[in-house]
Amino acid sequence: MNPVAEPKRNNEGFLENPADWSPDVAVIIAAESDLSLEDKHWEIIWLLREFYKLHEISPPSNRLFVKAVKERLGEGKGNSVYLMQLFTGKPAKTACRVAGLPRPTNCL
Repeated sequence: MNPVAEPKRNNEGFLENPADWSPDVAVIIAAESDLSLEDKHWEIIWLLREFYKLHEISPPSNRLFVKAVKERLGEGKGNSVYLMQLFTGKPAKTACRVAGLPRPTNCL
């Protein structure tokens, strides 16, 4: 089994080129945040990747991230507490990094 070649990333760990992303790369990036990706993580990752494909930006704030999840997956998953449990720290920033997307514009 060949190891995954890690694509270039910036100093915050975001991919330089979102097209370099793969599920294997996501696992590597997630591990750096002590995350072990489960189905519930992948559900959010794929949702974010679809959002990016449609809008050509990452959700620009945590509030819009929560709103996008809520609209798609309902209130049980579209709330800050649930997303913070999945993606530690700043959930929008962490989830976008794992999903291989650019850094959200309003995330510090």
